[in-house]
Amino acid sequence: MTHKTLTDLLNWRYATKKMDPTKPVPQEKVDAIVEAVRMTPTSSGTQPFELLVVTNPDVRSEIRKVAMDQSPITDGSHLLVFAAWDNYTEERIDAVTQQMTEARGEIPMLNAYYDNLKGMYLPRDAEVNYAHAARQAYIALGFALIAAAEQEVDSTPMEGFDPAEVDKILGLKERGLRSVVLLPLGYRDPTGDWLLPMKKVRKSQETIVTQVA
Repeated sequence: MTHKTLTDLLNWRYATKKMDPTKPVPQEKVDAIVEAVRMTPTSSGTQPFELLVVTNPDVRSEIRKVAMDQSPITDGSHLLVFAAWDNYTEERIDAVTQQMTEARGEIPMLNAYYDNLKGMYLPRDAEVNYAHAARQAYIALGFALIAAAEQEVDSTPMEGFDPAEVDKILGLKERGLRSVVLLPLGYRDPTGDWLLPMKKVRKSQETIVTQVA
């Protein structure tokens, strides 16, 4: 079996528009993608988001109704919902500090760092803090996309949905969370996906990259 490089996998993946509902993604592949999300680096190690793995067909059907009727939500076997903290709170940051302390031992510098973080984050408007947390969720989305490609699982990142309605369907508001982005997982349907045969289009390195030496 020929080894595939990361570039090979990125050329293979695309935003799958039509998934085959008869082909579920094996659990071990989903587990690998979820683990990549868990291992994602985030600002100050706060991991200010949660991941919901939705397999319930009725729930996914409800989400599809408020997500521009995008078929991969129900044709794929798993729907990943990235949900960011609605705000940074003293309790949430203290929980991060506690976890760090339990893993690494008591480090005065660590406590001072997170006390300083609270001094910066807590006075800010909740919407500013949510936007910051949502950006961390997008880092995790990138890791999930790469992990899915590594597992040769198709995926489609989606912003085209009503976050307030998805929050309601999943009970996120009560948990202090807000939905940020959706990622269905499944397998492409070669007979029904208009995008599959099309050439991948990206800007050239000369266009998108500036070297500052």
